Amino acid sequence: MSALSAPDALIPLGPKALALGFTGNLGNIDAYISAVNRLPMLSHEEEMSFARRLRDHNDLAAAQSLVLSHLRLVVSIARGYLGYGLPHADLIQEGNIGLMKAVKRFDPDQGVRLVSYAMHWIKAEMHEYILKNWRLVKVATTKAQRKLFFNLRSHKESLDTMTPTQVDALAKTLNVKREEVIEMEMRLSGRDIALETPADDEDDRFSPIAYLSSDSAEPTRVLEAQQLDRLQSEGLESALAKLDPRSRRIVEARWLANDDGSGATLHELADEFGVSAERIRQIEAVALKKMKGSLASFV
Repeated sequence: MSALSAPDALIPLGPKALALGFTGNLGNIDAYISAVNRLPMLSHEEEMSFARRLRDHNDLAAAQSLVLSHLRLVVSIARGYLGYGLPHADLIQEGNIGLMKAVKRFDPDQGVRLVSYAMHWIKAEMHEYILKNWRLVKVATTKAQRKLFFNLRSHKESLDTMTPTQVDALAKTLNVKREEVIEMEMRLSGRDIALETPADDEDDRFSPIAYLSSDSAEPTRVLEAQQLDRLQSEGLESALAKLDPRSRRIVEARWLANDDGSGATLHELADEFGVSAERIRQIEAVALKKMKGSLASFV
């Protein structure tokens, strides 16, 4: 479901909306906004009537009318959050979800208009979307930090670093510590850097990924590799040397003859030594147990 098709997918559109050219899936954000702005607004009496029909009779057609008449509100609110660099269409989609939640919970007898009630739900959905998607690492965690996050951008006069006087004034206005304002400003000022440059970029060797260390150079990986090499050379030879000739022949034929592990079968070795396959299995089991004990000193 695309961002521009959200209203179409979530709200069954009636003849009135279709007659105005609004399908919810208009191809681009400008066409969507233009269509939304042509949708008729409801009078106070119409709004109350539709709200009561939804509340008392679960009238989905009434819910549709309430939602469609307030889609322009979502577009208007979404414009205020374009400074975070997120797609306008995605912000509108999240706001539409908040609008539908508001319509579902709206009580016409509380004495407030739906536009005032819905603003909280619309902004809440947009805030949640921004916090989850504005950075790969969330910039706000606690409730106080979330509040500071959104207020800081609206109070800053420019994109320049704030002066100590501005920091003190903003901290006083928002009723937070000046250290918290400084920290949040630093987090907001940090820009995203691509880990890799485009493939056709001549300067790709200077991209951040070029400076990341290889896993193979990580100290624990180096020690593990050295230990494995020692185990496979010195350790294995030492363990084999402690076996009797028959046991060593069986282990080598079964496990060390080929790199792909396709060694001799129990029956082939049974024919070679003139014993049963079960006897070969027993000898192999004892030999492997003995080798395991010998290899323990190399681990």
